[in-house]
Amino acid sequence: MSATVTAPPSKPSAPPPSARPASRRRPGGRLRRWLANGLVQAFLAVVGLVWITPVAGLLLSSLRSADDSASSGWWTALGDPGRLSLDNYTALLANAGITRAFWNTVLISVPTTVLVVVIAALAGYAFAWLDFPGRDWIFLLVVALLVVPVQVGLLPVAKLFGQLGLFGTIPGVVLFHVAYGLPFAVFLLRNYFADIPREMLEAARMDGGSEWRIFMQLVLPVGRPAIASLAIFQFLWVWNDMLVALLFADSSSQPLTVELQSQVRQFGSNIDVLAPGAFLSLIVPVVVFFAFQRHFVQGVMAGSVK
Repeated sequence: MSATVTAPPSKPSAPPPSARPASRRRPGGRLRRWLANGLVQAFLAVVGLVWITPVAGLLLSSLRSADDSASSGWWTALGDPGRLSLDNYTALLANAGITRAFWNTVLISVPTTVLVVVIAALAGYAFAWLDFPGRDWIFLLVVALLVVPVQVGLLPVAKLFGQLGLFGTIPGVVLFHVAYGLPFAVFLLRNYFADIPREMLEAARMDGGSEWRIFMQLVLPVGRPAIASLAIFQFLWVWNDMLVALLFADSSSQPLTVELQSQVRQFGSNIDVLAPGAFLSLIVPVVVFFAFQRHFVQGVMAGSVK
């Protein structure tokens, strides 16, 4: 007579590591969970409050009269908001030097940003997906230019611009910014475009798409986050620059940063002119940043979620 032996029930095996949710393995998922912590959010709120306090002080100072700014601190305006007015901005718009410098800044920053983004996008696609003689060596030369500080080229380029008749002009300032902004821009976009799946480009070529059509209708839409990030960085760098403009621009082509610096040298503590001028110089990059914020965040996070 034989006894039937039943095997003990087996314990459920743990799922293999590959079956775990992908969001747990990705650095982006861990970063989002870490940022969702209450203590982290409270700390970030405090940091944001500390950062925005000088900006709020600058805004209130730009709305106060010179006598009020000389007799008390900007925080006193919180208790008496009726004394705030737009008279300083009205006087600022009537200042021919400030308004000319503001438009000079726009004429320098916008063309520089557009030229850098367009040239870098074309060069980045060529270095990533086109085969031509010396491609790797040329790209290596572009990367080597990243280590050249801007101060090294100030005097030689100033001498060259003087011979070409570009010294003291807005095109001269634009060309200098474009030349020194391209190495980083090409390096950034080339590396981003190189991550595009080759199968996607090969399928477009098999469908009869030319390289120009592939670049315009496929590569540019995919690379929009990186392009937006580059545009923001380039615009902020040129808009806030004073070193290059101080050397290459004259009184008729100097941007807002140089004009405000000259106002400090000429009039000392004229807070009724400097505060609204500085806030005007600050608010434009902030508006540009928030306009492209979604694409900027996507470009920054792109490398962490792959």
